[in-house]
Amino acid sequence: MAELNGEPAWHCMVPDEVAVARLATRFAAAAEPPLVGYLRGDLGAGKTTFARAYVHALGYVGYVKSPSYGLLETYETATQKVLHLDLYRIEDPEELEFLALRDLFDDRTVLLVEWPDRGTGHLPAADFVLEFGETAGERHIDCRGMTDRGLGLARAVVESLE
Repeated sequence: MAELNGEPAWHCMVPDEVAVARLATRFAAAAEPPLVGYLRGDLGAGKTTFARAYVHALGYVGYVKSPSYGLLETYETATQKVLHLDLYRIEDPEELEFLALRDLFDDRTVLLVEWPDRGTGHLPAADFVLEFGETAGERHIDCRGMTDRGLGLARAVVESLE
């Protein structure tokens, strides 16, 4: 495991959607709510693919759609409630107040936020951050733990990759 600013981190190559889904499945298996994850990356980088695979890995049966127009989708599973938030289309972070995230978030919740920088000041702090990127034509995901819970999740996922 590498160190990034004193925080355990890892870098994982994800050449295709299948690899992103495998990684999301490992996250779902290791995640212990409540957790907040920020998903950062360009359009088409795999953020929604990750969230969709995460929800399905928890046993959710049905379509998991991108929340880019409605901002928020909620999925109830036997073990978790997943709130999937996509802030790409918001104009003002104060718009998040109308979603009542505080009321929706409980001890069974994992909140996955795409484009979190657009909600600065109106989102709960991240436990972990996933950076979706591409270098020399190869896609990758970098993970940073931001809290003890996030660091524990990052460690559990990287150990499952070994």
